[in-house]
Order: sequence, then structure tokens, then C-alpha cells
Amino acid sequence: MIYLRSSFFYLGYLTSGFLFGFLGCMICPFLSLKLRIKFLLMWPRFSNWLLYKSCDIKVLVLGADGIPDPPFIVVSNHQGQWETFYFQYFFFPLITLLKKELLLIPFWGWSLALLNPISIDRGNRKAALRKVLKEGKERINKGFSVLFFPEGTRSRPKEVGKYARSGFELAKICEVPVLPRAHNSGTCWPAHRFLKYPGNIILKIGLPLKDFSSTKEAASSVEEWTRKEISEM
Repeated sequence: MIYLRSSFFYLGYLTSGFLFGFLGCMICPFLSLKLRIKFLLMWPRFSNWLLYKSCDIKVLVLGADGIPDPPFIVVSNHQGQWETFYFQYFFFPLITLLKKELLLIPFWGWSLALLNPISIDRGNRKAALRKVLKEGKERINKGFSVLFFPEGTRSRPKEVGKYARSGFELAKICEVPVLPRAHNSGTCWPAHRFLKYPGNIILKIGLPLKDFSSTKEAASSVEEWTRKEISEM
């Protein structure tokens, strides 16, 4: 049954992704940035609904009452695909930091480019950091929050990689809070795996981190908080 459910999910997920990507390329160039985001957010909303209906995967959010007014820097662990689309509409309006190769995906990547993300070349760290700080500040000044996955790559369930400091550097420069998040999405939607497993994805939202003096200490503190929260999920 789990093979059938996962197959049904992917059929709807990929078909709808192609459809919204195609429509996005046709419609989004004529819309403002916030309207482009709202339009394309229909796909991740549909995907999360489909995930629940087809694979019996529910989302439990803890600590939502502590979310500050935007803009802020969102910092999260990274386990798979789920968080890349769920966070987009949960923390609207949001701009994502991503690798530039994603923008080359036919239709969906092209539509994604119209959302004005911060795309970086991970092979050139110094140039990537300069671009993150410059473009991140521009987005924040326009009222957008910015999403960071500071591990830089996906980690296995129950594991947390070392947190980079770029998101914390941007928060300090722009004088906005960092909003930590921890989740266990990899237990239900493992990275690079076809099967989806029924259960609860738990998203824990931490208290905003403000007025920190050391970005290194702030990154380490949020990393340890994330590791502790995940171990208890």
C-alpha cells in the first residue's frame, strides 16, 4: 500500500508542478513580485494537501505564537524536500537562498527565477557571501523575510550539520531577528527516496534571536538548540 500511496502522490506532485511552472512562465511576468509569489504558492499548498491525503502525513506546528512581524531571517535544518515548499507559504512573504542550478529546471525553475530568489554559486564561497549580504539586504528593506538552510545540504533524520554564519551576518547588518526552526521531515519524506511514510512532521519554532554580538556564537547556539529539539522529536 505504501508504494501505491507514494506513486499516487508523485503523480499529482510532478504533474501539478509542471502545470504551475508552465502557467507561472506565462502569467508571472505581468504580476508584481508579491502577486507572483501568491500565485505560485498554490502549488506547494496543493502539494502539502496531497501529501496528507495520499500518504497520511500530517504537519504539527509548535511555537507559532512566537513568530515576530516580518521581515526576519528564517534559519532551519534541512532534511528533504518538504521544508523547501512548506515554509514558502507559512512565512509569507519569503525569499529563498538557493543554488543557481535550480533555476535551470524547465518551467518550474524558470518560474522560480521570476520570484527573485537569491541564487548563489556554492563553488565560490566569497562571492556567494557578498551576494547574500548585498541582495539579502535589498530584499529585507522591501519587507521580505529570507530563508536560510545553514547546513548547506540535507542531513539524515536525527542529525544536524554545522551551521554557517551567513544568515546571522545578514540579520546583524539589517538589525532584524533570527527565527530558529527545527523539524523532522526526513522521517516521513526522506531525501532522495521514493517512499513516503505515514506519520507526523513536527515543526518547532524557537524564540526570535535578537541583538547578538557574535554571529559565530549565535550560529552555534541555534545549531545546538536545533540538535536538542530534533533529538526529542
